Amino acid sequence: MNQNNKVAIVTGAGTGIGRAVAVTLLKNGYRVVLAGRRPEPLAEAIAEAAVALDLALAVPTDVSDATSVAALFDRTKATFGRLDVLFNNAGVSAPGVNLEDLSLEQWRTVVDINLTGPFLCTQQAFRLMKDQDPRGGRIINNGSISAHAPRPNSAPYTATKHAITGLTKATALDGRKYDIACGQIDIGNAATAMIARAAKGVPQANGTIAVEPLMDVQHVADAVLHMANLPLEANVQFMTIMATKMPFIGRG
Repeated sequence: MNQNNKVAIVTGAGTGIGRAVAVTLLKNGYRVVLAGRRPEPLAEAIAEAAVALDLALAVPTDVSDATSVAALFDRTKATFGRLDVLFNNAGVSAPGVNLEDLSLEQWRTVVDINLTGPFLCTQQAFRLMKDQDPRGGRIINNGSISAHAPRPNSAPYTATKHAITGLTKATALDGRKYDIACGQIDIGNAATAMIARAAKGVPQANGTIAVEPLMDVQHVADAVLHMANLPLEANVQFMTIMATKMPFIGRG
């Protein structure tokens, strides 16, 4: 299939990594459905891409709500007729407080958005991708460096990102029979609002506060584009892209 005919859904598309990926896909000929909780940032992302309006569709979506997710995929099918790429990106973190001080509500909010959300979207993607012609598609999950190692006081976020690795593997296995590929991109210190505090200093494992290097978020968008552009016979199963000097490899 010509790349310019591909249809993608990006969750969390209004800000940060999701916005950069959605804009990059649009600029590279994809038809993109931008999903996010607030309509205004979605519209701003489409305007930033500066492409024909019939290439983009903004769908306000709560990925933790099954009805909202079903509506997102129904709108995608009704508008574009198929789905080739799903980027499961939407995510939140809990306040950086001591583990024992987190509320159950704070834990559940992170789990509902970061883990249940990608599961619900993956289910809907399977239902659409397995029955379309040509059959199949690609699912890319945003895992994060937190899928490998935690930051201090990050139990809900770290737990969900570790779980995303399991979901990625299960999806890759269960998707084979439908020609659905699934891979994961683990991102470290892309310069977005979520991690901007790293430039001023963030807690380290040894209890100190340290400034951490950042990288341009466009590098992440370009990496997702590479994964999305692959033919379905090939798959980037796991990719780690990070600020080269961030404290991850080794002991800091």
